[in-house]
Amino acid sequence: MGLKGFVEGGIASIIAGASTHPLDLIKVRMQLQGESHLPNPSPQVYRPALSMNSAVVGNVSISQIVSHTRVGPISIGVRIIQSEGVAALFSGVSATILRQTLYSTTRMGLYDILKNKWTHKETGNLPLTNKIAAGLIAGGLGATIGNPADVAMVRMQADGRLPIDQRRNYKSVVDALGQMTKQEGVGSLWRGSALTVNRAMIVTASQLATYDQIKEMILEKGVMSDGVGSDATASFAAGFVAAVASNPIDVIKTRVMNMKVAAGEVAPYSGALDCALKTVRAEGPMALYKGFIPTISRQGPFTVVLFVTLEQVRKILKDF
Repeated sequence: MGLKGFVEGGIASIIAGASTHPLDLIKVRMQLQGESHLPNPSPQVYRPALSMNSAVVGNVSISQIVSHTRVGPISIGVRIIQSEGVAALFSGVSATILRQTLYSTTRMGLYDILKNKWTHKETGNLPLTNKIAAGLIAGGLGATIGNPADVAMVRMQADGRLPIDQRRNYKSVVDALGQMTKQEGVGSLWRGSALTVNRAMIVTASQLATYDQIKEMILEKGVMSDGVGSDATASFAAGFVAAVASNPIDVIKTRVMNMKVAAGEVAPYSGALDCALKTVRAEGPMALYKGFIPTISRQGPFTVVLFVTLEQVRKILKDF
């Protein structure tokens, strides 16, 4: 497979990432809801799932609680279009393309190399445990390489929710990386990298291993013939498993990467564990599954587009 596996995986990942970017942006905005350290948040006139009349109980105004009421992905998407324009749904898409080029190209190519190396030469079988191990290794290395683009992507996607005077206003992923390096140091490019690596290991192991395992079962049992139908079925199942497994760490990663640390001020979170504890204490344990609907709404189509495109690219490049 060699270099060709990286090329095939990279092409499929870029197409999948760019086409599902708006869903990823909505997911990020949902995951950042309820952060208590955000001063003077940009006015959000969402229609909450549960509305409350304004009233005062002790020193607490119930109208203040409304802003923390869970808001659905459709409401957020509509609000983004109304307040920022349709183009805002593609904020940070340049960072997504760079992230897929670095992260996904590496993980897809390396997973193929490890899978081929560990597959039994005579039977052609590869145990599920080996597939998971290959995914963990490939995902971890890919995330380490792609972390700077991941940080830039999260910040560009989240910028529109900040008050105008607090927005970073990055013009592109190159501008974002340049400003971060200049203002916060090179280390800021790997902020949240431990979380990124852990999430990527979980996503890659669950996504790629599940896809291969389920597709093998579909073909072995004769449920479907090898083609777009079997590719789509296996990939959607893989996307669901990956979304369930990775959402909690994804919420924490998003918040740590997005936090703004001014010179001389204490950071909102001292690390991943601190972020997790503060999030659960302030918003409850289910806060770790904020953005799950857009996550699965994005992870499903992303994984389907990824693997269906990958299989087609492999057919095109099979003679090269």
